[in-house]
Amino acid sequence: MSVPRSIVAVVGRSSSALSTPAIARARVLSRFSSTKASFRHHSTHSSRKLHQHAPPRSAQQATVAQPEPEPVSFDSSNPALSFPCLDRVESRSASLSLRSLSGPEPSYTTGKHLTFHSEQPLLLDWGGILPEFDIAYETWGSLNETSSNAILLHTGLSASSHAHSTEVNPQPGWWEKFIGPGKPLDTEKYYVICTNVIGGCYGSTGPGSVDPANGENYATRFPILTMEDMVRAQFRLLDNLGIEKLYASVGSSMGGMQSLAAGVLNSERVGRIVSISGCARSHPYSIAMRHTQRQVLMMDPNWNRGFYYGRIPPHGGMKLAREIATVTYRSGPEWEQRFGRRRADPSKPPALCPDFLIETYLDHAGEKWCLEYDPNSLLYVSKAMDLFDLGHQNRTRLNSLRQENSGKYQAFLDGNATAESASSDACSLTLPAQPYEEKEVPAEATAEAGAGTVDPHEPPPDLVAGLRPLAKTPTLVLGVASDILFPAWQQREIANTLRRAGNKNVTHIELGEEKSLFGHDTFLLDLENVGGAVKTFLG
Repeated sequence: MSVPRSIVAVVGRSSSALSTPAIARARVLSRFSSTKASFRHHSTHSSRKLHQHAPPRSAQQATVAQPEPEPVSFDSSNPALSFPCLDRVESRSASLSLRSLSGPEPSYTTGKHLTFHSEQPLLLDWGGILPEFDIAYETWGSLNETSSNAILLHTGLSASSHAHSTEVNPQPGWWEKFIGPGKPLDTEKYYVICTNVIGGCYGSTGPGSVDPANGENYATRFPILTMEDMVRAQFRLLDNLGIEKLYASVGSSMGGMQSLAAGVLNSERVGRIVSISGCARSHPYSIAMRHTQRQVLMMDPNWNRGFYYGRIPPHGGMKLAREIATVTYRSGPEWEQRFGRRRADPSKPPALCPDFLIETYLDHAGEKWCLEYDPNSLLYVSKAMDLFDLGHQNRTRLNSLRQENSGKYQAFLDGNATAESASSDACSLTLPAQPYEEKEVPAEATAEAGAGTVDPHEPPPDLVAGLRPLAKTPTLVLGVASDILFPAWQQREIANTLRRAGNKNVTHIELGEEKSLFGHDTFLLDLENVGGAVKTFLG
């Protein structure tokens, strides 16, 4: 390869006309050029391809159209890495963009289910109104003559109503081994009902549903929800089924939160409560984890501020959100045994794409789920979890808001207002002018502030007051030591708070790591310990 004239000219000049760095650079380039030519003389054609990048097709076409001497390009010191993980995301986007005119949005469903349709509007805690709504539900067992054997089973964040297989939907459910004759939820004794929550995407009204006011998807025009809103919708279903009082309200994870909320809202209608791996109020760690999931989803360009229906859904953001969630669902001890530091293929060099076994596991979890759940439902339902707080102060505030909005609700019932106008002021969030900054607090100020505080081992008085409606409701609270999303201390908090509120029938069970290493997902997997405790408590 010939040396460029500019370099030859520089080398040929008098050294007195050049600065020392220029001389050094010229010599290096000259030496590199001669070495490069020698290397090419002894290299094979295939080895040259290994380190050279083909120009883009557009550049190749331009070269054909205007034949000019090719610019001088040097081989890179190392080959560029490949990124199959990104190739897969781009490939999925391309395939989704080629779907039919009906739109690329997947059909979020798990099969046939029953549907309850409410034509009566639903006033939500934060001022929104659903003019009508659907609740997808499934049942197992038979309702007795007095309608006193019904159990309402609450789901986790992303679960459907399909907790167990049915004749019309034989697919295994998410709690398949826990429901049936002789099982913890014994269908020879109980009539088990499971719903998909409002805000979800498995048949119940959510952001992907059609707004009857304009015939378009709600998208992010859907109103903000709370756990209590979801429970109120469920009790509309119970009213329709003729069930005045539940034998028990049972739930795990988010369902454990709803189970407690059901008792607080309708203490006279709930006979027993089972709360597994739940909490009485969301705490900073879980809020932070859900925040990061929402952020990576909303940063996906395909999210389009929620208006992606009929277009390419934000599958890349959903994949990352699910991977973050999966990190919180299982435990360190289990992963140490299951994956350790092993790589998927030790014979290959390390890569920036999934390489370790734990990385490939998370990657698979994200790939499997990214088109199975509506991204907007993830945003709304996870936010409802963040807002959850059964403390007296929060309950008082929400009750006050509902009272203030009762006039707008009545106007809507009378046909003098629309859902849009009723919730027009429901979201007026403004970010602080100054970002949060850590501030050092003098030791004497900290001591003074803590002088009158309660014992940190005692439940907060606000929460005790908030759970007082459950003072006479038998309650099972179960936690798992290896759970990092809903740590066991949160279940201890529930149990201690209920006892301080006057409940003398609280059963608290904590599974140590010697019994379960499955972390938060223990409630899905441990039939012996979790299922056994539920069966014993229900009688």
